[in-house]
Amino acid sequence: MERIASFIMMLCVFCISNAANYLTFAAEEDGSTFGILNKNNNPDVQYSLDGGETWTALVKGDAITLVHKGDKALLRGDNPEGFSKGYDKYSSFTMTGKIAVSGSVMSLIDGTDETLVVPADYCFYSLFKGCTSLTQAPELPATTLAERCYQYMFSGCTGLTQAPELPATTLAYSCYDRMFSGCTSLTQAPKLPVTTLAYSCYYRMFENCTSLTQAPELPATTLAEFCYEEMFWGCTSLTQAPELPATTLAFHCYAYMFKGCTSLTQAPELPATTLAERCYDGMFWGCTSLTQAPELPATTLAYSCYDRMFSGCTSLTQAPKLPVTTLAYSCYYRMFENCTSLTQAPELPATTLAEFCYEEMFWGCTSLTQAPELPATTLAFHCYAYMFKGCTSLTQAPELPATTLAERCYDGMFWGCTSLTQAPELPATTLAVFCYSSMFEGCTSLTQAPELPATTLADFCYEFMFSECTNLSEIRVAFVEWKDSSDQEDNTHLWVKNVAPTGTFYCPKALPLEYGLDRIPEGWTVKYIDEGTGVNDAVASETTVWTEGNTIYVRDSEGDVEVYDMLGRLIVSKRNGQENIQIPVPQKGIYVVKVGTETHKVVL
Repeated sequence: MERIASFIMMLCVFCISNAANYLTFAAEEDGSTFGILNKNNNPDVQYSLDGGETWTALVKGDAITLVHKGDKALLRGDNPEGFSKGYDKYSSFTMTGKIAVSGSVMSLIDGTDETLVVPADYCFYSLFKGCTSLTQAPELPATTLAERCYQYMFSGCTGLTQAPELPATTLAYSCYDRMFSGCTSLTQAPKLPVTTLAYSCYYRMFENCTSLTQAPELPATTLAEFCYEEMFWGCTSLTQAPELPATTLAFHCYAYMFKGCTSLTQAPELPATTLAERCYDGMFWGCTSLTQAPELPATTLAYSCYDRMFSGCTSLTQAPKLPVTTLAYSCYYRMFENCTSLTQAPELPATTLAEFCYEEMFWGCTSLTQAPELPATTLAFHCYAYMFKGCTSLTQAPELPATTLAERCYDGMFWGCTSLTQAPELPATTLAVFCYSSMFEGCTSLTQAPELPATTLADFCYEFMFSECTNLSEIRVAFVEWKDSSDQEDNTHLWVKNVAPTGTFYCPKALPLEYGLDRIPEGWTVKYIDEGTGVNDAVASETTVWTEGNTIYVRDSEGDVEVYDMLGRLIVSKRNGQENIQIPVPQKGIYVVKVGTETHKVVL
């Protein structure tokens, strides 16, 4: 009877051991070891080296040796509230040698692998992180996930070549976050058939998987915030992107998705017509093999929606059409930065701008030869700042018809455009803080500055404007007062640093003749713009000229009346025949009134 009872007991153990799908570590080379690292955590973990007959607790500091290739260890645990509890309360395995893991990870929860529900957030957080000896991943049969449950699970497992199946159909917050990050030998990704995503669910999932050549299909049509962000960042062997069928996007949904995918030659279609903040931010940043951009059919933009989308795409020769006429905050910020093969910019018909909308859009596009038209007449904060900075092949600037400026609107717009020979007209007479700061800095082929008709300056409005324009030899201004630098409002701070050693500076007679890097260039000749048109200082006469508001009044004129602005341009001409003449002028400033052979200078 005792022998029968013993036999039955052994049979029961055998049946239970074979029925349970224990997590199993199998040595692929002699002397492989494993252990556990606990950080503020102490889960129940047991191992068996005899097929499940006897079990021993696995505790921190243990180094269990699998002596011979093929030796196996079964693992189980009783952790119904989760194996790990958080990013600062978790347990992970350590390994040496080569170990293939099979069986179900869920045996660490219920001891047998019967449950299909991950019981807690962070449950398997970092479980095999950094296990470079891992050659095969275990089964992950759970169909109900929890927040961050697989986060970092296989991160840095450089010996892993194939990912496990992921059968869950309902995802959770950051559930696969960085799950395979740094798995540099991974050649095959798991299927991801889920159509409704969760917040940050695939965030950096395959980051730096440098051997991954094909992405899984991504059929999701209902996206979530950060869902695909940085998903394939640094996958340098990935040649083709998966289809992305969603038409309504979520915050940061595709941000940096393919950043650094240097072998990607074809971008997916992007049919979305409803965008979200930063939805495409940096999506193809550094995709140096991408030659053609996808169409962008959306007509309503969102905050930073295309921010850095193609930055560093050095093979991109053709930009997508951008027909939108009303822009959003920072919508095109650095969109084509350092696209060094781009020769032609897309048309930019927008007339309603937004803050930072075009800032640094073509920075470093060294093959760009011609700029697009920029028809807007009312500007926004930083709207064109550094837009063409470093476009060393740009020979022609666009017309800039805007008369209503904004702070830093043209800041650094053509900085370093060394092939630019002619500056655009700048018709605005009312300036804004830093409006033209560094606008033409480093334009070494520029010989003549645009006329600067403003008679009143704004703080730092011309700061660095022509700095390092080494061939610039002509500047024409209409202002009559330098701002004192002691007031910390030096409107022309270093504006003519390293311009040509000789040249001509045209200005009104009223402007004090001060020289230096912040004033009139040393060695330049000064000529007055209120001379050379027959216009001189007022002489004694019986004709009376005075002003009120924006109107010039002339009484007892002996001849025809002409009014010139301080650039010597004829503003108004009146025929003689009136005893009293009223002449409205467009803005306040200094004007010269010529009455027959007499001249009168007036200030409004």
